[in-house]
Parts: sequence; C-alpha cells; structure tokens
Amino acid sequence: MSAVMDAIVITKRQLLQLTRVPEVLLFSTIQPIMFVLLFRYVFGGSIDTGQPGGYVQLLMPGIFVQTVAFTLAGTAVGLAADMQKGLIDRFRSLPISRSAVVFGRTLGDGALNIVVLTAMGITGFIVGWRPSSGFFNIVLGFIFLLVFGFAMSWVGVIIGLSVREERVAQNATFIAVFPLTFLSNAFAPTTGMPKPLQYVAEWNPVSTMVAGCRELFGLTNEFGATAGSFPSENPLLMSLIYMVIIMAIFIPLSVRKYNKASK
Repeated sequence: MSAVMDAIVITKRQLLQLTRVPEVLLFSTIQPIMFVLLFRYVFGGSIDTGQPGGYVQLLMPGIFVQTVAFTLAGTAVGLAADMQKGLIDRFRSLPISRSAVVFGRTLGDGALNIVVLTAMGITGFIVGWRPSSGFFNIVLGFIFLLVFGFAMSWVGVIIGLSVREERVAQNATFIAVFPLTFLSNAFAPTTGMPKPLQYVAEWNPVSTMVAGCRELFGLTNEFGATAGSFPSENPLLMSLIYMVIIMAIFIPLSVRKYNKASK
C-alpha cells in the first residue's frame, strides 16, 4: 500500500505540471488534431476503403492508435529531462518506493491521453467519423486505447533511462514508433503492400490494435496475406496478448533500470 500511495503522489505531480505548464497539454492536443485534419482532407479522396462513410471511418482508429503509441515519447523525454536535471537523485533521497517514480510517470502520461483522445474524438466526429457499434463498445474501444498507451509508456521508460539527453530520447522514440505505425494498417489497407511486408504489417501490434478498435467501433477489417490467421480472426484478443507481453517484459526491466540509474 505504501508503494501504491507513493505512485499516486508522483502521478499527482505529473498532473500538477499540466496546470503549471499548460503549453504541454495544449501542444499534446493540437498535434493529434492536426493529424486528423491533414489525413482526412489530404488522403481522404485518394484512398478507396470500401467502408460506409469513406476514408475517415478507416482513419480514426488508426490515428487513435498512433497517438497512444507515441505516449512512450512523452515518457522517455520527461524521464530523460528529470535525469539530466538531477531530479531522480532527489527522489532517491526521499523515503519512497523506488518503483513509484516510474509507475507515477506512466500513470500521469496515461491520464494525459484521456484529454487527447477526447479532443480527437470530437474532431473526428466534426469531420464525419460515425462509429456505429453502440455506446458500450465505443467506450470499451477508448479504454482499450488507454491501456495500450499505458503499456507503450513502459517502453518509453527504458528509452528515457538509457540516454543522457532529452533530445536523444526524442529521436530514439521516433525510430522505435514510426516503423510500427506506418508499416501497419493504420492509414491504408495492407493489401496494397508487397506480400512479404504484408506478413510483417499484419502481425504488427499496432495493426492488431487498429483492427481491434475498428471492430469495436463497428467497422470491418481487411487482411491480405494473413487472412484467416489468429491475429486477423481475433484482433482484440491478440492485442491484449501483445499488451500483456509488453508490460511483462518492460515493467520489470524499467524498475531494474531505474534502480541502477538512480545509483
């Protein structure tokens, strides 16, 4: 219970930073909204998805997943900045749980996603996104996204504690996330890719997350080379498996890395 309370205090610190530096919240929200508008109106007329409602129906789940995947960038940069400023050493001098610092950071970054996803959902609705699966499934889809963002933030912890500067952390996170998001079904069907790439793209955790969200939002999925495989038939379950694997690997590694870094 002591470790849990310590993590809640660190999470509260993260949220207080948003009130004291509102630019963080502002720009964290503006960038995903820009992605929605740009992809909607730049590519909206050039990609035939076969979905009722047009490209925006295919786009929104992909944009949602891309945004929460980039949670790891904020986590990595924030931790790298704290390390550089010596804040981690100050935390180490306090009688608090060692794991509370990294848990508080990931929970705080996950809470920011609630605001970001809400703003994106409203923007998507304005530009024509109409999920048709019912209120319960829509809410479940957003909870699904928040859990994925929380899982990805642990990858950011490792990156943030492994580099010496926040600029390096930012570049490292782009290298980690960009191949996952763009080599996926987030923005276009994978059936147009070369067949070897289809296998990579359709087994990609981002692709299964996008397919799972589309299923929850009432859309149909299209798979190419892996049609009939376990991920294509069970994207929600496969996404949950991926999230459990990510957290099972990176949470212990992150806590161990933090303990070593703080020494």
